Amino acid sequence: MNARPVFDALWMAGLFVSVVAVLPQLWLIAQSHNRCEALTSHYIAALALSRVLSGTFMWHARHDITCDPWVEGFNHAVWSILGAHALHLLLLADFTYYYVKAVLKRGIAGFQLCMDDCPV
Repeated sequence: MNARPVFDALWMAGLFVSVVAVLPQLWLIAQSHNRCEALTSHYIAALALSRVLSGTFMWHARHDITCDPWVEGFNHAVWSILGAHALHLLLLADFTYYYVKAVLKRGIAGFQLCMDDCPV
């Protein structure tokens, strides 16, 4: 967006790494019998919210993002950015469902997130 290819490429690489970086956390939750401590679950939920807000910004800024087209008439940079946001949200969708369910049931302070129906 700012016509500095090196920094734009570094930013996009950081975006792709952040999408993949959530996988170990989700794997750890799956390995711990679908339970997650409160601070960890709040962090992952904040990460999902930040991706929603960032994706909304990128959707509105998509007309300002330019690149040298690989295919004529197709702006691959915009769709790579939006695709990374969508993939990140897709990876966090199951977690977000159980997080919202737990917050509505038990409140936001001091709960342990259970992906199954576990006792309070």
